[in-house]
Amino acid sequence: MTAQENKQLRLEAVKVREGIVTATHGAKSGHPGGSLSAADMFTYLYFKEMRVDPKDPKWADRDRFVLSKGHTAPGLYSALANRGFFPVAETADMLMMEHRRGGVERYIAFLPAYDGESGAVVCHANPFTRGHLHLITTAAAQCDHVLVFVVAEGGGPFPADHRLALVREGTAHLPNVTICSGGDFIVSRSTFPAYFLRDEQSEDARCDLDLTLFARHIAPALHITRRFVGEEPFSPTTAAYNRRMKEILPTYGVSVTEIPRLENISATAVRRLLAEGRLADIQPLVPETTYAYCQHHFGGNPPRP
Repeated sequence: MTAQENKQLRLEAVKVREGIVTATHGAKSGHPGGSLSAADMFTYLYFKEMRVDPKDPKWADRDRFVLSKGHTAPGLYSALANRGFFPVAETADMLMMEHRRGGVERYIAFLPAYDGESGAVVCHANPFTRGHLHLITTAAAQCDHVLVFVVAEGGGPFPADHRLALVREGTAHLPNVTICSGGDFIVSRSTFPAYFLRDEQSEDARCDLDLTLFARHIAPALHITRRFVGEEPFSPTTAAYNRRMKEILPTYGVSVTEIPRLENISATAVRRLLAEGRLADIQPLVPETTYAYCQHHFGGNPPRP
């Protein structure tokens, strides 16, 4: 190895270490120590020793590397990202490395295509309420086409696939609305982990990664030029997300429209009433499709939190 090659590998190792620290600090999770100590090894293997091709990751004659020490996975992912295997979405305080090459592209390709410009709504719909319906109906009245992304992360009394179905059923009368799963790339634990820490609501939401990923990759690929969001007076985390949305998305050509919240309607209130066994009291708050679902699933027993 020449002195120049040695210097270049050291520089690459520094970048790998930066990726490790940025990713684990931003996620507030992971074990950086082991990854940092293995950074030189990962760098030497992937930048010098191993026969690999980032442009052809399934190359039959490539060398294979098996990592059995799971705690050093951040180091491996950082090395792979810097070697060019994974696109990296990065902000000042967070880093996202895909677990497989082309994940964003595959996700976008799976979504229904629309030739013209679209609006977008992102909702958890936990469960789908008249407030969500009001937001989507308003967006549909202002756009030729609207994509509604339903958060795909699980947890709570309403499973992700059930929430997706409830939004589809509740908006079936809107012909220019398409309902999609948010997958791993829209308000997920990878892109916006603070959203799921309901016991640690904070205005320091660290939501830029989610919004930047949407603005750089998803919006231009799907011709999204407007995003609609509901007013959020209760959750500091969601309110911070909405504020940053207004600051970030317009710089990428996506305008943000905030819709006033319908009074006294929230998914939190619906879940609370269900937990108290007050099924009939949720009827004014939810579409008939959601009420019928709750009758079927929770008519006899309150849901578990």
